[in-house]
Amino acid sequence: MKIFLSFFILSWISSSFFHIEEYDDTLLLSEHVECLNSIQERYLELLKRCLVNSIYQDSNANPYGPANYNSERRDNGRDWPSLAHTMIGKKRLNTTHFCIKQIFENNIVGDFVETGVWRGGTSIFMKATLDVFDEKNRKIWAADTFNGVPSPNIAKFPVDGHNDYSIFPQLKVSLEEVKANFLKYNFSNENVIFLKGLFSETLPSAPIESIALLSVNGLMYESTMDSLSNLYPKISKGGYLIIQDYYLPACKQAVTDYRQANSITEEIIDIDGVGVYWKKE
Repeated sequence: MKIFLSFFILSWISSSFFHIEEYDDTLLLSEHVECLNSIQERYLELLKRCLVNSIYQDSNANPYGPANYNSERRDNGRDWPSLAHTMIGKKRLNTTHFCIKQIFENNIVGDFVETGVWRGGTSIFMKATLDVFDEKNRKIWAADTFNGVPSPNIAKFPVDGHNDYSIFPQLKVSLEEVKANFLKYNFSNENVIFLKGLFSETLPSAPIESIALLSVNGLMYESTMDSLSNLYPKISKGGYLIIQDYYLPACKQAVTDYRQANSITEEIIDIDGVGVYWKKE
């Protein structure tokens, strides 16, 4: 009786196991993909928190603001972090994440470009998305002087005379430091091209064929206009432009002038009261 019962139980377990495996094969695969996507998204969410340093909450290095860490200022990109690798804030990183997901889902052709890199945080996040989603055919172009913000050319661009960002050592980050920051996140510089120099000198000859995402951190009229004039025509239809410093008067004026000169009518979408974006139609 015991032998018969044992045989019956083993037979039932075996048949049940193979029945479930056969019946739920597609379901299990679907659940695996969903779980994998969840892990990917959780990783990217954690990475964003690390890049803005909302975890260890470093102080504000902007001499014109309070030095203490403030989560609202950090989320909105309204401080200069003393240690974090990006100053665009969590909300603009979230927008960058959203744009990249749309680009992948809709197969928008082109590379990712950032003008104005600082410590490299936004480009690092872009690199993470390429690695996580196995997008091996795209490149990241990171353009910066890697020697701080240049002095304004007031004679040619009077609107830039209101603020001289070249006097702030906090904004001066070398190319070597940026490359080292990539390595801190275990990212190689594979498929990352650094364009060192003034935008007016590097962007016109940069061999960028098409752009899916352009992130502009220009601060000034001249650098913003250089970025738009040289790169906006290369953005693919369905691609995105993020203007990180839009509400700075000089930057906003450059965007307004460029849009008017080129009859650009896409809706400008506010992100956090500082940055904006739009989708190229």
